[in-house]
Amino acid sequence: MSYTALYRKFRPDDLGEVKGQDHIVRTLKNQLKLGRIGHAYLFTGTRGTGKTSVAKIMAKAVNCEHPTENGPCNECAMCRSIKAQSSVNVVELDAASNNSVDNIREIIDTVQYSPAEGKYRVYIIDEVHMLSTGAFNALLKTLEEPPEYVIFILATTEVNKIPVTILSRCQRYDFHRISANVILEQLSALIEKEGIEAEEKALRYIAKCADGSMRDGLSLLDQCISFYLGEKLTYDRVLSVIGAVDTDVFERMLNAIYEGNVKSAVSIIEEIVTGGRELVWFVNEFVWYMRNLLLIATSDEDCEDMIDMSGDNIKILKEHAQNIPPDVIIRYIRILSELSASIRYSAQKRVLVEIAVIKMCKPQMETDLTSVKERLRRLEAGYHDNDSATVPSQEVLKNRKEEKKINILPSALSEDVKKVAENWNDIVGSLDAALQNTVRRMTLSIGGGDENELMLVSTNKALTMILENENSYSELCRHINEYVHKDVKINIRHIDERNSREDIYPDIAKLVKSGVDISYE
Repeated sequence: MSYTALYRKFRPDDLGEVKGQDHIVRTLKNQLKLGRIGHAYLFTGTRGTGKTSVAKIMAKAVNCEHPTENGPCNECAMCRSIKAQSSVNVVELDAASNNSVDNIREIIDTVQYSPAEGKYRVYIIDEVHMLSTGAFNALLKTLEEPPEYVIFILATTEVNKIPVTILSRCQRYDFHRISANVILEQLSALIEKEGIEAEEKALRYIAKCADGSMRDGLSLLDQCISFYLGEKLTYDRVLSVIGAVDTDVFERMLNAIYEGNVKSAVSIIEEIVTGGRELVWFVNEFVWYMRNLLLIATSDEDCEDMIDMSGDNIKILKEHAQNIPPDVIIRYIRILSELSASIRYSAQKRVLVEIAVIKMCKPQMETDLTSVKERLRRLEAGYHDNDSATVPSQEVLKNRKEEKKINILPSALSEDVKKVAENWNDIVGSLDAALQNTVRRMTLSIGGGDENELMLVSTNKALTMILENENSYSELCRHINEYVHKDVKINIRHIDERNSREDIYPDIAKLVKSGVDISYE
């Protein structure tokens, strides 16, 4: 006899065996008990949550010769024939491949004939949202007023694609995602029946990866058992089969990103790839790792029951949560979510992951407020971004000062200031992207009454703080000096909104461009 997949072998036979859908099971039991059976049902929900299984159970229950509290008895001739798919009373149609008007007309033609055996003719239409508009229209009248011996059960994963005229004629039942604990209980009971030895941690991880789908959980377990047939199923072996990575990798990656250590972060990606792990899994799991970190960082109460991790890993997350601001974590999640949306069908997965990780390491590559705050945090902490590691800024400052002593330039005259104003767009355009964005959002002006003193002003304190940093300031001055070949002084100033009038701080770059004389003479 050929092998039967676990999800088919352990498909529920009655309503009592349906897991994770108690709200639906209770309603259907009451309907069967009281004889209040509807003529049209719509089962909707994500994949693998039991829609088709419950539809088949209902088909058996309404025709069962000896119904029980949980629906069908599974022993009478009707139950056995329906389970063996040999009963003419139950018609299953896959709308994904039978979605034309002709397919629906075939059903309509057979509806007029009463069942040869049993009480009801049951039509189960799976993936009903795939029917064409014409097919829906053909089904409409029959679905509204079918003969009393006909029941329609429609199943779909995309209820939003079904016309409202169809929805209004059905009793709708929403199948929820099944919790990881319920899936874990089912997997544990299953391996006990199969005589398979497995670690609870391994089964828990499979239940988590199932993402609310019992079928996916059983399929993953089936895959892992087949790979390590006759051996104990361990956590590491499950990771190997699925292509996932251990939590320790996320911890090291987070440390590297927060420190801005690009070399270390990219090395971890290299380790993941060479270890045969799947990058899509890594990205999706890293998002969840960040989500858990955000919960701990923002929750005033204990939220460990909402996090599916070991006590040791939660302790590590709590240490991270004390050091990493929530807005930085949200920035990481945003970048990873954007990556998750684009990586699945990309031919260059590794490149996309490396770009995203570098972007997280280098907040200056982005211009949003959260990235600016992250840059300020690093500057205040006394660190300067470097391609390979974080370098204390004091050391960089010392090198900058020594370089400055070598190039002693003559003082700038008012004509030199005018030259800077005339070439301001070119000067700003020669800066690196992050610094360029900062400077463009500020106003080039002249120091109060002194035409020889340049000034950059802004009402945004964050922008002035960036330029007040020695590294950013030196970089800006160097590019200005290259244009006039003299040592030009430029002051950075934060101003109030009420003092931001152009008569107090004129935009000299704009004035020079329009031909206005900017001297005070």
